[in-house]
Amino acid sequence: MTTYPHLLQPITLGAVTLRNRVLMGSMHTGLEETGDWNRVAEFYAARARGGVGLMVTGGMAPNREGGVFPGAAGLFTAQDIANHRIVTDRVHDAGGRIAMQILHAGRYAYGPDCVSASAVKSPISPFPPRELDEEGIEKQIADIVTAAARAIEAGYDGVEVMGSEGYFLNQFLVRHVNRRSDRWGGSYENRMRLPVEVVRRVRAAIGEAILIYRISLIDLIPDGSTWDEVVTLARAIEGAGASVLNTGIGWHEARVPTIATSVPRAAFAHLTARLRPEVGIPVITSNRINTPAVAEGLIAGGQADMVSMARPFLADPDFVAKAAAGRAAEIAPCIACNQACLDHTFSGKLTSCLVNPRACHETELVIAPTDTPRRIAVVGAGPAGLSAALTAAGRGHAVTLFDRADRVGGQLHLAASIPGKEEFRGLIEWFEASIAASTVDLRLNTEASPEMLAGFDAVILATGITPRPAGITGEGAANVLSYREVLRGAPVGPRVAVVGAGGIGFDVAEFLTHHGTSPTLDPALWRREWGVGDPAQVAGGLAPEGPQPEPPARQVWLLQRKPEKPGRKLGKTTGWIHRATLQMKGVRMLGGVSYDAVTPEGLAVTVNGAPQVLPVDTVVICAGQEPERGLEPGLRAMGLPVHIIGGADVAAELDAKRAIDQGTRLAAAL
Repeated sequence: MTTYPHLLQPITLGAVTLRNRVLMGSMHTGLEETGDWNRVAEFYAARARGGVGLMVTGGMAPNREGGVFPGAAGLFTAQDIANHRIVTDRVHDAGGRIAMQILHAGRYAYGPDCVSASAVKSPISPFPPRELDEEGIEKQIADIVTAAARAIEAGYDGVEVMGSEGYFLNQFLVRHVNRRSDRWGGSYENRMRLPVEVVRRVRAAIGEAILIYRISLIDLIPDGSTWDEVVTLARAIEGAGASVLNTGIGWHEARVPTIATSVPRAAFAHLTARLRPEVGIPVITSNRINTPAVAEGLIAGGQADMVSMARPFLADPDFVAKAAAGRAAEIAPCIACNQACLDHTFSGKLTSCLVNPRACHETELVIAPTDTPRRIAVVGAGPAGLSAALTAAGRGHAVTLFDRADRVGGQLHLAASIPGKEEFRGLIEWFEASIAASTVDLRLNTEASPEMLAGFDAVILATGITPRPAGITGEGAANVLSYREVLRGAPVGPRVAVVGAGGIGFDVAEFLTHHGTSPTLDPALWRREWGVGDPAQVAGGLAPEGPQPEPPARQVWLLQRKPEKPGRKLGKTTGWIHRATLQMKGVRMLGGVSYDAVTPEGLAVTVNGAPQVLPVDTVVICAGQEPERGLEPGLRAMGLPVHIIGGADVAAELDAKRAIDQGTRLAAAL
């Protein structure tokens, strides 16, 4: 008897029966744009072998003006169809099913030829769209239908029509963008005409293949859809021939986070549950679902017929197979950090995963059994050392892992202490389970010495960092603490200056301003904090009273030497969340600060040439780190091969993405 009977139960969509109720949601990886179709095929085939019921590709453009960016992939030629056939054949050979998402970006297209319902510029693109006339609308419909027909010709089991997240079809639905007065605008019947017509004609073009419509349940923008409109559209889309409704949450321009680490798990599933009884076709729930237990609970509780998980399949292609085999603890967890997936996508880089560097690199980062097993010592059980040890042991090397602490994880424990970063606990637990299931000889509470390591064939130093002093007069005072001391529980006063506004400084400021339950663990509290309301009460689902955060636990100043706005270099898709969170907590963020001295009255600083004293009780130093390489000279003197990774290699900023990638790649090459 499986632990997840509802999740692993087959489901029939139209003429196709899926082996389980897991959908790998669409992700734009950039793989199709590389032109390496073997690489694209292997990415999807790996997930098919891992047991997922149905996959949806990244969005394929129906035409040039609808591409998310110039040169975006689509099915425009016979060669494109042949290339995609490589993917679908490989997936089917692996026992999987795959649908192609058709994504027309509308005014979100990052190019001068973008089009939309009205000439209303998007805040996330510099290009104002051209308002389509009747002939232009017909062209867009015809191109979407042609793309769908070509997808079936290319061997896809169906298509997903993208109608959410503020893309083209979503733009016609709402008054926020649609200012028209013809038959495509005005009343809701007119505004929903385009998506309904698209679905009707796509169904006619693809026969009995799966037709997924991605519907926006809550837009999280002013003048978005009301709940009655969402239900009306859902019923019309069902009548037009959709096999299943997949749910989308929030527009890309919304100022409410929807998939980042700080968003509670399944935070919007209650809306899927509300929609499900309104239609007669299956409904898929999505957003921040990253464990089989959460997914099982949603289906067992009647909140959805299927569960969409996207980035969890970057983290672990074998997610479903491990769940079915009773090995859920060994599923590499998606921590929703965005660092290697969405941050890469929106920076024009190939997508990957912080937890799994092989994601989208399956043909390039090959981890094969070694022909020459060696005795390898790894010193440091943080993310870099753990990744190196597990990869090396998995290849057949005899690995001993040393750490002076009493548990593995290193700096991940500090990250997990930050409100909103609770997902890091799951990453630590996964590392613990993976080490326990491996051949790695783990030696905790052990201070490695050169003499202890003398008998090994190679040593990997993953010894991390030490915090760097800020060089402020009076820094040795009792009320001056390092960030490590604070995050480990050192007492802090009611007024605090945080010196250094990098990622660590922002984390520390969030830690210090928080008290009580983390909103990430309480969906109702989180919705109140971010001003998420009910679309049945206000169009778009933004609470009329706006965000209502809890009062801050302390008064905090966040300071940096650089004369620029603090937080500019935080993650591309998450930095705004951290800045907004601290602004809601009343944190004063100052750039261009010179630190003069710690005094009995507080912290003396000069800001843009003006001296002042910040009346603080505690000063927390987040001024960077230095590599910890104390073992290196002795090991080199003994002639041992030494490899340095993670913070011990580069300590400019704590970076788990680089650490895990570096450890994995080194061990794959040993």
